[in-house]
Amino acid sequence: MKKIVLLLCLVAAGSSFAQIKMQGVVKDSIGTPLELANVIAINQETNGLESYAVTNDKGKYVLALGKNGKYKVQISYIGLKSHDEIITTTEVDITKDFTLMPDNSLDAVELTYEMPVTVKGDTIVYNADSFKNGSERKLEDVLEKLPGVEINDDGQIEVEGKTVSKLMVNGKDFFDGDTKLATKNIPSNAVDKVQVLRNYSEVGQLSGVQNNQDNVAINIKLKEGKENFWFGDVTAGTGTAPSPNDELYLVQPKLFYYSPKYSINLIGDMNNIGEVALTNRDLRGFGGGFRMPSRTSGTSINLGDNGLGGLTSIANAQEVVTKLASANFSYSPNKALDLSGFLIFNSSRLRTREESFVDYIEVEDDPSTTDIDESTTIPPDEETVSTGREATNQFIAKLSASYKPNVNNQLDYDVLARLSDDKERQNLFSSVVGNTNQVNQVKPFSINQNLNYYYTLNENNIFAFEAQHLIKDEDPFYNAILDDENNAFDNTATGLGLDLNQLSYDLNQERRVKSNQLDAKVDYFNILNSKSNINLTLGTIFSNQKFNSNIFQFLDDGTRLNPTPTITNEGELLTAENDNVEYRFSDVYLGVHYRFKTGKFTFTPGVSFHAYSNQNTQNGDTFKDNFLNVLPDFEARVQFKKSESLQFNYNMTNTFTDITNIAEGLVLNNYNSIQYGNPELQNALSHNFRLFYSSFNLFNYTNVFAGANYSKNEDQIRGLTNFESVIRTSTFFNSQFADESASVFGRVERTFGKIRARMGANFNYSKLNQFIQGRQSLNESFTQSYSPELRTNFREAPNVRLRYRYTVRDNEQGNNTTKFITRAPSIEFDAYIWDALTFVTEFTYNEQESDGQTQVFKTWDASLRYRKDRDAKWEYSLRASNILDIDSNISNGAGTISVFSSETFIQPRFITFRLTYTL
Repeated sequence: MKKIVLLLCLVAAGSSFAQIKMQGVVKDSIGTPLELANVIAINQETNGLESYAVTNDKGKYVLALGKNGKYKVQISYIGLKSHDEIITTTEVDITKDFTLMPDNSLDAVELTYEMPVTVKGDTIVYNADSFKNGSERKLEDVLEKLPGVEINDDGQIEVEGKTVSKLMVNGKDFFDGDTKLATKNIPSNAVDKVQVLRNYSEVGQLSGVQNNQDNVAINIKLKEGKENFWFGDVTAGTGTAPSPNDELYLVQPKLFYYSPKYSINLIGDMNNIGEVALTNRDLRGFGGGFRMPSRTSGTSINLGDNGLGGLTSIANAQEVVTKLASANFSYSPNKALDLSGFLIFNSSRLRTREESFVDYIEVEDDPSTTDIDESTTIPPDEETVSTGREATNQFIAKLSASYKPNVNNQLDYDVLARLSDDKERQNLFSSVVGNTNQVNQVKPFSINQNLNYYYTLNENNIFAFEAQHLIKDEDPFYNAILDDENNAFDNTATGLGLDLNQLSYDLNQERRVKSNQLDAKVDYFNILNSKSNINLTLGTIFSNQKFNSNIFQFLDDGTRLNPTPTITNEGELLTAENDNVEYRFSDVYLGVHYRFKTGKFTFTPGVSFHAYSNQNTQNGDTFKDNFLNVLPDFEARVQFKKSESLQFNYNMTNTFTDITNIAEGLVLNNYNSIQYGNPELQNALSHNFRLFYSSFNLFNYTNVFAGANYSKNEDQIRGLTNFESVIRTSTFFNSQFADESASVFGRVERTFGKIRARMGANFNYSKLNQFIQGRQSLNESFTQSYSPELRTNFREAPNVRLRYRYTVRDNEQGNNTTKFITRAPSIEFDAYIWDALTFVTEFTYNEQESDGQTQVFKTWDASLRYRKDRDAKWEYSLRASNILDIDSNISNGAGTISVFSSETFIQPRFITFRLTYTL
């Protein structure tokens, strides 16, 4: 690794010594410096782009040119005549100014060579070919090479630290709601331009009256010749695994059709290699682009998620078999109407194995509090071995319609349907409880509808109506068969009212949660003048949830026992069922916001007045809570330059819980985690502060973003937990102790010729009050992470990407302190040789340290691809994953009262041969 870094430094130094600097100022005819003028230098010998620059706010540019060469320098600026001049270099730096004259012609400016990066207002345009070297295959390979753009660990696109919310192709939505399907499937050779749309607004009528600084979209412009023709590729592959009984296979058709009137995208995948475009977790969060109308109101209500929660990451599975079939379309029958939608079906089968050790820490009292219960029982340390199988089938469908008869009217309708069939089987051996076989299965469905209407009365008055309706039906079923060889479950079984005189405990639970929510608002915008407007909002949130559950036991003779628990809450016996529990919530609010600009500053102070009502009915009792609340918010923005800004936000939020935390009866999360709710839970109040700085400087190729967040939660809903051996029983209450969290993050990126350097850092602090065995204690966590990176972007020579991640996590749990250190250097290498052969490899060394002990695991993947030339239809590739044949990954961490380490077994070494045909 050190030798590679040294080599990169020598390459950079050698490159700089072989160059001279040409600099100067670009002005208009009256001597005013021109910001964002484009300056390019074309090598007259190779006819290739040698260097480019964008002028800063003082009109200054800097070019790096080779010594003793001849270059055509072209300067262009929108609205002015472009200027060409031949420059001959020696071994001395050059200083030269340019003046651009007015251009009265209507013809577009013709450039000799396209600028790699241009800025047009809030839009950054990347010329994709300027960053390609021939080793790219998919869109993500191109995006990773663009300055200011990153593919994060979750596979999502980030621009200047902000996650891209929408991706379009030729202006048409591409599977609205997730960008991974685009980045992993759109062929790189079809990409002409990447347009980054900052401050993006989907409704043009509202673009001038709303703050959209956090909204970023990307539009992919296709190359000429890709319209009105099918393009894409089809890949088929096979291979061998270590087991002679396993034969590897892979089939991946990816086809696209675009025309001015309609588009069709077809993506399929069937393999047992573990290469997936969307994971089960991705699909769970695939929202279809839906956004709650009340997202800025200050009210947050959580309807909960009662699906199969513990889905395994693909990277942590021993065996993965997946099938994906998806289609996306758009159709514009006329200029006023746009129709679009998608269908996604995904099926996966996983086999998993994990070995873990949990060390429980004795929780000592906070000296500032008084014990509720003097007795303290700490669970015994536990070793577990878990093997499991997961089967999931997910179907998602969306249909959208947008009608814009004129510039003053826009009507949008969206409907998203989601259906799943998920099942998980797990065999768990615990050193405390013994052997347990568990089954979780659920078939949830939901329908989400969205209706928006925007009306511009005149140039000063705009109205907007947004409504969203959600229906969810979830039916999780849980079964656990416990051998309980050590009688560790007997006390819990007694408390649940189970029959102890059985060969094993056959424990079951049925649940049903139905949710119905309406979220709607009407906005009125009055534009007072060119620099200020006022926004009035009248909105409501209404939700209704119904909950049923029952715990029962199958006896050895096959009969069913409905138990009568002996567990009490404040002296009252708890039941093993929740019968017809109903929770109603409503919020009617009026919001007022005033937005005004003065110089470089934009201020948006606001306040919302809320009338809350919530009640829950269970066991013949009704609990009501009606109250009024005022929630302020504030936003300030400083626009230092066109691409440099500082933003501050403050808002106060009321958070309400879901019905599962309110239901009084006992509920099984699993055999060793039992909960019962509190019908008198109140809302939690939080104060949230955010500061964000962003700078995108094309003059010196520097991209900087940094931010800080702070949140303080009052009356936070917390769990009160008690242990019986390793069996946890929890309930909920509003804590009088405030919890806090803070984070600081940032990244600096700078390009030096063909080398790009990046440094990222994250700092996170949290203070959490925990309540265990009747005692309150403080859990504090501080995490710091650093991620330096160097990468090259040569057009001809091989390219290298070096990354290093260093993370330190300190946890203080009462008087106990734990520390975890992770070091993860990695290297990526890609080379495009002889215009035919592509070699790509990636190696990561992961070292984790805790309590003086160090654990290491390594990953190494590589691929070798051959195609006759860049335009060849056929490509042959050989790929190897997990070349070192590592059995497992290691992870360490800390919970609220425990420290754990786990070993997760992964897929073995796979070697596959693939054949790809490009349309």
